[in-house]
Amino acid sequence: MCMGSGYSGMGCSSEGEGEKGLGELPESCIAWVLSYLKTSEICRLARVNTTFYRASLSDSLWESKLPENHEILLRKVFGGDPSFSTKKDIYATLSTPFRFASHTKEVWLDKRRGGICAAISWKALKITGVDDRRYWTHISTNESRFGTIAYLHQTWWLEIGGSLEFEFPVGIYSLFFRLRLGRPSNSGRVPEKIHGWDVKPITFQLESSSSRHTKSELFFNQQPKFEWLYHHVGDFSVEDSKIPTSLSFSMTQIDCTHTKGGLCVDSVYVFPSTGRPYPLTS
Repeated sequence: MCMGSGYSGMGCSSEGEGEKGLGELPESCIAWVLSYLKTSEICRLARVNTTFYRASLSDSLWESKLPENHEILLRKVFGGDPSFSTKKDIYATLSTPFRFASHTKEVWLDKRRGGICAAISWKALKITGVDDRRYWTHISTNESRFGTIAYLHQTWWLEIGGSLEFEFPVGIYSLFFRLRLGRPSNSGRVPEKIHGWDVKPITFQLESSSSRHTKSELFFNQQPKFEWLYHHVGDFSVEDSKIPTSLSFSMTQIDCTHTKGGLCVDSVYVFPSTGRPYPLTS
């Protein structure tokens, strides 16, 4: 008998005598079971035998892994209505990071957790004085997915803001700033003027078209130095995936009584909220 034989439309039958081998199970039954697994597990099981391989290509299987608004997302990626021969091809396409806004913003379908993720380079943010080399330096580094970061020597007025409008699938999402005290590739061997973060806290804010405004404060001197940190700014919810969600976010420390410096600004990330800490990587 096939697992879940009561499942309607699976094409599984309990008729016949004796136990069936794995190769004898209907492909629709195997595809249904595979739909409950992670994509990495599906790929491994596809090597079991020919039946499992064919089941792993099932459109119904990969349809269950796609966001409900995947057609909208595809039009956004390609600027039209592309045609694909299989749902697996659509999944593979959306899982490949796609850049837009002059290559300063990126979105992709997360293979490990599911859901749409986004990254926004510091180049797409409004940073007061960022082009004045007396205060900021632009550093090329492989520690950023965009290949470059902004390094603050010192300033009296720290003001960083940005926005994003995108058709996120229904769900709850979290927004993070990726920051670091100390230059990239400097593990503390070279003295740096990391200063001013103990006088007043940094204020983080997030506002979305579908959720309430969130605000938090952080004394950044209390964070580890020479490590990339993801500071959780806030969460927002999406109830209609066909309507673009507008986000506005910022980090500020505009008390002009003192200078502050030694801060790296890489990017802003949006991840589906999973209820557990993300193993955040570059």
